[in-house]
Amino acid sequence: MKTVPDWLLLAMLVLDAVVLALLALFFLPFRIGVVPVPFTAVLAGVTNVLLVLGAGRISGRMRVAGAPLFAWVLVVIVFGVSGPGGDVVLMGDWRGLLLLALGALPPAMVLGTLSGRYRASTRASRGGAAGAPARR
Repeated sequence: MKTVPDWLLLAMLVLDAVVLALLALFFLPFRIGVVPVPFTAVLAGVTNVLLVLGAGRISGRMRVAGAPLFAWVLVVIVFGVSGPGGDVVLMGDWRGLLLLALGALPPAMVLGTLSGRYRASTRASRGGAAGAPARR
C-alpha cells in the first residue's frame, strides 16, 4: 500500500482549514430562538488545534506546521470583511471576537510548542545542549 506524500497531506490539511473557516463564518450568526449560539467559534478552536497537530507531524517547522492556521486566519479576515457580494460576514460584536480568539489563539499556542520542540531537537542533533546557552 502506498502512502500519501507529505506535500499532498499538507495541501489537504490547508484545504480543510479553508473550508472550516468558511463554515465557521457562515454559521457564526446561528441562534436558538433569540439567543445567539456561536458554536462555530468553539468548533474552530478544536479543529484548528487538530489541523496544526496534523501538520506538525509532517514537520515541526513553523511554516509547515502553521500552514493550516495561516490559511484559516487569512480566509476569516478576507471573507469576513469582504464577503460574497460585498457583505460583511464577520460580525462586529462579541461573536466575531470570540471566533478570532478561539480559532487562532489555542492553535497558535500549539504551534509555539511544536516550534520549540523542533528547535530543541535540531539543536540537540547538531551537538549542542538543548537548554544550554552558547559559549564563546
